[in-house]
Amino acid sequence: MKKIAVRINLPNALTVARMLITPVFAICLIRQRFGLALLFFAVAAVTDGLDGFIARVFRRKTTLGAYLDPTADKLLLTTAFITLAIQRVIPGWLTVIVITRDVLILFGVALLNIMNRSFEANPSILSKLTTVSQLTTVCAVLAAHRIPTLTQIECPLFWLTAALTIVSGLQYIYRGLNILQEDEPASMT
Repeated sequence: MKKIAVRINLPNALTVARMLITPVFAICLIRQRFGLALLFFAVAAVTDGLDGFIARVFRRKTTLGAYLDPTADKLLLTTAFITLAIQRVIPGWLTVIVITRDVLILFGVALLNIMNRSFEANPSILSKLTTVSQLTTVCAVLAAHRIPTLTQIECPLFWLTAALTIVSGLQYIYRGLNILQEDEPASMT
């Protein structure tokens, strides 16, 4: 009998774990078990930082991970923002901004692929700050159910997250347009 060797990349495994935590987190939110939701969200947020750290420090970066990590982030954050907006815990306008940016990014990636433009899935510092801001916002509103004084920081967090999300979205649009315009075939005139 032949042995099958399975080699697991730890950062990618952590990313997949984050994806698997997302539905459990959503169920906790739907049942308004905010303490438990915060626990699952915090674990997911820690895996987000940990997978990137391990990939960089131990040179475990993979092409799969470069696509899987932002997908896991978008899945977790989209689930969080939509569910919390439905429950009127996070403002609907903020959720629209967050989701619109993500849809624009996905549309841009699809467009670049359709047009056979090569690009590297490499998030900017601004994009990483946006993700941290979004994660912090969700953590703060969930923690505010246990620590009511945290509600005082919610409004500033909402505005900070909105501003970072908008600026980051504009940066992605700018980068995408530059890639689309590179080496454009000469038009027939």
